[in-house]
Amino acid sequence: MANTFSFEAIRGIQARTAYYTIMVPLKMVPRLFLFDEGDLPADLRAQRVLSKARVPQIASYLSGNSGEYILSSLCASIDGDLIFEPASPDGPLRNVGLLSFPMDAKILLNDGQHRRAAIEEALRECPELESETISVVVFADRGLSRSQQMFADLNKNAVRPSGSLSVLYNHRDPLARLTSDVLSQVPFFGRFIEREKTSISNRTNKLYTLSSLNQAHEWLAGPAADRFGVETTQLTSLFWNAVYDRMPDWQRLDAGAISACELRHETVHAHGVMLQALGVVGAAAIEKDAVAIPEILKPLSEVDWSRRNLHLWEGRVLNGARIAGQRRAVLLGAAALFRTLGLPLDQRVVAAEESFDDTAMQQDAA
Repeated sequence: MANTFSFEAIRGIQARTAYYTIMVPLKMVPRLFLFDEGDLPADLRAQRVLSKARVPQIASYLSGNSGEYILSSLCASIDGDLIFEPASPDGPLRNVGLLSFPMDAKILLNDGQHRRAAIEEALRECPELESETISVVVFADRGLSRSQQMFADLNKNAVRPSGSLSVLYNHRDPLARLTSDVLSQVPFFGRFIEREKTSISNRTNKLYTLSSLNQAHEWLAGPAADRFGVETTQLTSLFWNAVYDRMPDWQRLDAGAISACELRHETVHAHGVMLQALGVVGAAAIEKDAVAIPEILKPLSEVDWSRRNLHLWEGRVLNGARIAGQRRAVLLGAAALFRTLGLPLDQRVVAAEESFDDTAMQQDAA
């Protein structure tokens, strides 16, 4: 057939309608697939507006990981005659064959416009990707209304993986790798970290989520997990094991003398905000004297972590009966621990303390 595109394809059936899966070389993606780029109102478009911020992120991922990237399928509707020639009229090859359609057919992306734009950008940085392929699920175009419904159906049930699961499965990110390594080197965390969910239920005996531990490590070791060079993982694990030795409640939980649920109801330390505050403390303790960490942390065993200790925790990590979770609460919680341990306050903690003092003075004046 003249003036046509032809691709090897697999035919399937959904909702009593044929669809096809084809493999398209990446170099063809930018010119083959279109999406609504004009200033059309939402009711005349079949997709969301392209987010310019997302495209460079995906493109950087592709060009920076050209040996191990992965892209999920695009989904497209073709407004033109689809001609499928099966490899065999019957038998197992009747749904394998050649899909052809006119070169002037309008092809609309129902899902994957950011991947399409990112592929175009990545090819400029990494042209060796052009001969690699992406799978595309192809449907016959049945009008704007159907395309809009396809977009809604494709996206309404999409669920992002939990923050904890993203950390657990992300072997490329140095911070996530640090967190996973610490899990295996700190026995208490190995037993009491929730690896999959981003919230703790009352029925579980897990104490913290993996995402909270990862956030604590960002405070402790920096976003690239390299604050202490090649010794970062070793020193981080040393710190947490030393914290365990100075935390009677952690030891009681480990021994089965108290439940994680009871600790969350009774103490402030059993929440992610204080785990992150301990991460801030960890950075300062390691920088002061890594060898002396067990000695530096001795006063932790005397801290009154009770939620009833309003003098210490109210306005810092407690707002009434609620645990605060903002960055400011992390720094204010860390400030209380810095003073307990005799560590000098860093600039971030000083700024948080000054704002806390100003708030307290205004409340007293009122």
